[in-house]
Amino acid sequence: MSSYSYNGHPAIVGIGGLTSEVGKTTLLCQLLNAFPGWEAIKTTRGHYRSCGKDPHTCCVSDLLSDEPTVQSGYELTFSPGKDTGRYWEAGAGNVHWVIGTDDQIEAGISEALGKVQGAGVFIEGNSFTEFVKPDFFVMVVRDGQLKMKSTARRALKHASAIYVSAAGASGSSTPLVPTVLADLNVDVPIFSTANVAELVDYLTAKLTAKTFAVSRR
Repeated sequence: MSSYSYNGHPAIVGIGGLTSEVGKTTLLCQLLNAFPGWEAIKTTRGHYRSCGKDPHTCCVSDLLSDEPTVQSGYELTFSPGKDTGRYWEAGAGNVHWVIGTDDQIEAGISEALGKVQGAGVFIEGNSFTEFVKPDFFVMVVRDGQLKMKSTARRALKHASAIYVSAAGASGSSTPLVPTVLADLNVDVPIFSTANVAELVDYLTAKLTAKTFAVSRR
């Protein structure tokens, strides 16, 4: 796979979701398989007692400190069945897991990006776009979806493509435009589970063109 460099940093591709449980991780893993050697960043927001939950039931409460925690490499990030484990199984060149409170995620993402050695990195989520501008951003939705998270609404301005993760209610191989997007003037290509290869080709072409544009400056 070709190398991409934008003013000294690897290609940053975001995989966001209109709401939760729409298939972001599944798509990210498909893209990792198509871009050998690329890396992935997973962010997990943790809480102290102020979240109202028993701190012993919080899976990352023991990893929280005054600074964000960034774990990299197979030994620290591989866990069967977890998102980070799926990234490795999909062929990630490295996986970086950022753990922190809401106020620490920006610094954690910055630290993780500094560790990336591959040609590019996939970042799952919406909120990172508030402080890192992706070179390409895919918004994942479910066909006919009616809800939208506030973070998704803000991230939509970065959308380079829409990916519909479920077949249309009509059974057609052509996805219906999700209802919630109809009035938002989101004018980008729409892909689906039936044409992931076309999304890969489109992403490759956009990254190549952008690399060329930067090199000519």
